[in-house]
Amino acid sequence: MRIGGIEAGGTKMVCAVATDDGTLLERVEIPTRTPADTVPEMLGFFKGKGIESLGIGCFGPVDLNPESETYGYITSTPKLAWADYNIVGAFQEALGVPVGFDTDVNGAIMGEAVWGAAKGCRNAIYITVGTGIGVGVCINGEPLHGLVHPEGGHILMARQESDSFEGCCPYHGCCLEGMASGPAIEKRWGKPGRLLQDKKEVWELEAFYLAQAVANYIMLYSPEKVILGGGVMHQEGLLEQVQKKVVDMLAGYVHHPMIEKHIESYIVHPALKDNPGILGAVYLGMRAYQNVQLETNEVSE
Repeated sequence: MRIGGIEAGGTKMVCAVATDDGTLLERVEIPTRTPADTVPEMLGFFKGKGIESLGIGCFGPVDLNPESETYGYITSTPKLAWADYNIVGAFQEALGVPVGFDTDVNGAIMGEAVWGAAKGCRNAIYITVGTGIGVGVCINGEPLHGLVHPEGGHILMARQESDSFEGCCPYHGCCLEGMASGPAIEKRWGKPGRLLQDKKEVWELEAFYLAQAVANYIMLYSPEKVILGGGVMHQEGLLEQVQKKVVDMLAGYVHHPMIEKHIESYIVHPALKDNPGILGAVYLGMRAYQNVQLETNEVSE
């Protein structure tokens, strides 16, 4: 069967068609403009492709409660053109197929859990470090939802003693996104990360904040795998610095061979390279199709 996937981001919309074994057949990137400009172009990509369901992994905040009147909406996003936009409804109405929906990072961790680095794990997390920072959480094989959904990119940070940077998050200042996202690097140092690759002090500080967050997530979720993706993580040697600092910050409190002896196999890059988000969206589409089939069978019985 053919399944559509959308990784909806603030900068670009990745649209793809894949088979149910995770094989990508076609993939495009469409710049994120307003819904009126962007959605018709996305719909044009999917029409005539013969997809039987669609999954959307979306930037947030979003409403994931199926009982809510605004389920499937992007809600109070700072991307104002998309605030209170019914993204699920728009695609469901136009394409006439079941639509699965979750955050972009929850989608990404499920992609990695089904086909990537977290395959075989019941509990795992995916952290994307780029224009923003998001955290997808898989618990007992399911994406974590609650009052809303995880906002792990906005946990509050303890500053490094010598760091006076106020942070770039307009809500919290000194949160993980405010201190360690791509825009935070550029605001702190006056240049984007790609122009600071040889500056050791930049990446030492970046690793400090990322490792602090990862140590907190390990204490909180006890994941079997920690996956670090996103554009900032392309910096050579950054992952290894994070691994070392996490061990130091845990200070021997969490006893497990994966931390004490095999940290390089525990905190890793995505196995799906640049595709965990879009393949996660495909997985959400698969789940939506399966749920409809199950409901149909129950009615017929």
